[in-house]
Amino acid sequence: MLATADALAILLDAARPIDGTQSLPTLDALNRVLAADVASPLDVPPMNTSAMDGYAVRIADLAHGSRLPVSQRIPAGHAPTPLASGSAARIFTGATVPPGADAVVMQEQTEAAGDDVTIVHRPQAGEWITAQGADIRAGSVILPAGTRLTPQALGLAASVGCAQLEVRRRVKVAVFFTGDELTMPGEPLKPGAIYNSNRFTLRGLLENLGCEVTDYGIVADRLDATRATLREAAREHDLILTCGGVSVGEEDHVKPAVEAEGRLSMWQIAMKPGKPLAFGAVRRGVGAGVGVDQATASASSAAPMASASSTASGSASESAPGTAAETFFIGLPGNPVSSFVTFLLFVRPFVLRLAGVQAVAPRALSLRADFAQGKADRRNEFLRARVNVAGGLDLFANQSSAVLTSTVWGDGLIDNPPNHAISAGETVRFIPFSELLN
Repeated sequence: MLATADALAILLDAARPIDGTQSLPTLDALNRVLAADVASPLDVPPMNTSAMDGYAVRIADLAHGSRLPVSQRIPAGHAPTPLASGSAARIFTGATVPPGADAVVMQEQTEAAGDDVTIVHRPQAGEWITAQGADIRAGSVILPAGTRLTPQALGLAASVGCAQLEVRRRVKVAVFFTGDELTMPGEPLKPGAIYNSNRFTLRGLLENLGCEVTDYGIVADRLDATRATLREAAREHDLILTCGGVSVGEEDHVKPAVEAEGRLSMWQIAMKPGKPLAFGAVRRGVGAGVGVDQATASASSAAPMASASSTASGSASESAPGTAAETFFIGLPGNPVSSFVTFLLFVRPFVLRLAGVQAVAPRALSLRADFAQGKADRRNEFLRARVNVAGGLDLFANQSSAVLTSTVWGDGLIDNPPNHAISAGETVRFIPFSELLN
């Protein structure tokens, strides 16, 4: 079995940023990935500004006394005149410091009386003045290409006047689910059937990453149906993601279907939960999609259904993924926790790398285990845990790969090395969900 680090390295080595960019209004670019560096055309702030409400003064004038006439009033957004010799200027936070002033005295250290002010504090040069360019220098790169645009990144771009940003197009992902036992919520639950929770989890995870998702629903447990859906999905997507059917049982048709329509590396990963994971590619053939309707006629919800994240602008730069001969394929295990964990650890960084993001590794914390787990596993375990009020970690009691409640109860995953029993009080590696879900 492959170690988790080796499996991830194989995935990331194969991923290349997708082609295609578009220019978006900065207000509409949240969670998109920059296709080009953003350099500032100006200094920020563009002038010396006051960091406090108070009085702008020339320090040398205070050598002759602390009482000064107020020669002007400077709100933010108004241009001052040069500071008259022997005077002070009433100034407000963010306002331009008048030429000639070399300090601002905050109003709590002054005594105003009519048109005069008494300075009761001897300031240092530059006190409470934010110098021009203190934050950003003109010409400096403030957001490099490959940055995923957070709300604060959009604010930073706006602070230098960027009204438009050049971003990569969305990663196009086709997703479908295999298993005749799967039923959609709202439909009667027949004997032996289960509700398809994975469809909701995985689509939500993809949409969080900003993907353009085409949902082919539940595909019948038949080789012909699986092959036909793969052919259809390969035509206009960067990645095909499936859930279930990647093991080697008689009813597991995904592996032979992908091998017939492309190529596959079938991994047994030394991790728990989520040992089976398939990675490969599906050919983009001329006859893609032939027979899909017939082959999936008996499938539940098999018709493609675009997600809310697929409302593309329709511009040429948002079109199909180009002329490459193959579409990437990743097959996840069917158990709900296994599919959730393998998505976070493998699919998330792969999709981000396709989107042009270079820094895809989640940040981990070193926290205290407030529990003991005496039985070591030969595989790399990812244990659902949460932070308690004492700052340590509590472990969810049932670590089964079918217990989806653990993913809602928990705050993240303990990355426990193979053959390691955890003792109470020891420091463990903890990856918060906040690092893995965006």
